[in-house]
Amino acid sequence: MAVTFLTTIIVGSLLLSLPVAHAPGARVVWSDAVFTATSAVTVTGLTTVDLGTGFSRFGQVVVLLLIHAGGLGIITLGVIAAWIVGGRVGFGQRLRVQAEGQALHAGDVVRLVRSIAILALGFEALVALALWPSLASEVGSSEAAWLAVFHAGSAFHNAGFSPLQDSLAGWLGHGVRLAAILIGFVIGGLGYTVLIELGERVRGLRRRFSLHARIALASTAFLLAVGTLVVGVGEATNPATLQGLPPGQRWLAAWFQGATPRTAGFSVLDVGAMRPATLAVTLLLMFIGGNPGSTAGGIKTVTFFVLAGSAWSLARGRGELEVAGRRLGRALLVRAGVIAFLGATVVGIGMTALFAVEPDLPPLALAFEVVSAFGTVGLSMGVTTELGGAGKIVLMLLMFVGRLGPLTAALALVETSRVPRVRRPVEDVMMG
Repeated sequence: MAVTFLTTIIVGSLLLSLPVAHAPGARVVWSDAVFTATSAVTVTGLTTVDLGTGFSRFGQVVVLLLIHAGGLGIITLGVIAAWIVGGRVGFGQRLRVQAEGQALHAGDVVRLVRSIAILALGFEALVALALWPSLASEVGSSEAAWLAVFHAGSAFHNAGFSPLQDSLAGWLGHGVRLAAILIGFVIGGLGYTVLIELGERVRGLRRRFSLHARIALASTAFLLAVGTLVVGVGEATNPATLQGLPPGQRWLAAWFQGATPRTAGFSVLDVGAMRPATLAVTLLLMFIGGNPGSTAGGIKTVTFFVLAGSAWSLARGRGELEVAGRRLGRALLVRAGVIAFLGATVVGIGMTALFAVEPDLPPLALAFEVVSAFGTVGLSMGVTTELGGAGKIVLMLLMFVGRLGPLTAALALVETSRVPRVRRPVEDVMMG
């Protein structure tokens, strides 16, 4: 999986470095092409070159294709191609797609991939159709169609790229556009397995949600509510963000800005002008990310739920966490703890490295960039374009690790695990 993503980044970098990919009069150096390709394949959205003024329509098409390659997954796309031509999917390939798509069982992979293709293209088409009429009245039918298609793909795959210079700040007064983008990236961040269960429930093929879907949906609703309230209340009196906006527009902007850290990357407000408390919660939401099996990054909502729920259960002396009549085993808690620890370690190393190579830039803005890159979010406080070569390399590595997932990235560096023949005696140590 790591090799396929890396290969796609190299191919994308070569395409984006071609003169035909650059806008007239624009200068895109090799490092900017590599950074943009990495950001697109990892569906992050951080850019060192403005997408609208730096790249031609050809370059923007390449970026959109890279977003789909990274969002759907290179291996998943291969299985889709084999399915279309009637080829067989071997068990080894099923296992690789299972690891990338978070399928619960290897036997579910082919069915999962078929559903992924239908869901992705279907939801993107719906978002594009919702955006097109409003855009056509401003920029014409053909340009509106392109903007609608690009933003729909970028939203559903949680990429956060936009050919518009100010991201989506210019759409602040267009409720239909913001609602379409918001619904697009929230649905994309739910995860394909959850979407499949929702579809089965609507069609009457499923009587109840699985425990995974219940936890994922509950965590998503909780984090969306927290993000909306924090932005809506914390920025209500900030003249640089929400103050002065009509109530309906203010809460729509708060909902959008509170949802985008997980991990859409679009922005309707000036992130650099937000208050410290709002930025702190935004950092936490970026670190948590979206649901497992989705295009979102971070340690994932279910990991956060297992850690927080287990801590609360243990603090109350109830032992292992019980949810909806089911018990979550200690193995899940250990796995969640490992993922969170590795994620925090990667972020800590990334911050240290970026502070070292960019000593003249504001530390808070650099820390924000690190978490945004690891969570494949794409939000920025405005220092991405000021980074030097070493700073770009740090962020590219963080985006790459964040897209793979810290646990997957660590396993990619380790050979086949060996079960020890001798198990040592257990002895407790003091903790806390």
